Amino acid sequence: MRSLRGLVVAGALAAGLAGVAAPVAHADAVAYLVNVTVRPGYNFAGPDAAIAYGQTICDRVAGLMPYGQLVEQVKSDFNSSDYYQGAYLINQAVNELCPAQIWQLRQSAGGYTVPA
Repeated sequence: MRSLRGLVVAGALAAGLAGVAAPVAHADAVAYLVNVTVRPGYNFAGPDAAIAYGQTICDRVAGLMPYGQLVEQVKSDFNSSDYYQGAYLINQAVNELCPAQIWQLRQSAGGYTVPA
């Protein structure tokens, strides 16, 4: 009787948890704009240009551009040799504009080391 009761409780818990979905990450363009316009060095022409550029980063990540190549592209676009400036913008774009791509970005960046 005791094992039957445990089985019933376990089944009820499983049925209840089946209806609970993981939270869905949503884009937050305002947070992205605040973070990339406060930090010096990007000098976007305006908010629309900043968001458009962030979307190109999202597209590159979705298109499976390797992380190292992505960093180099961002550095080139901003005429910068600063790895951290490029990485920061990539991080902000993916986290705030296309959070569904976070896993892909992490996969691509796995094992990447900053060139000396």
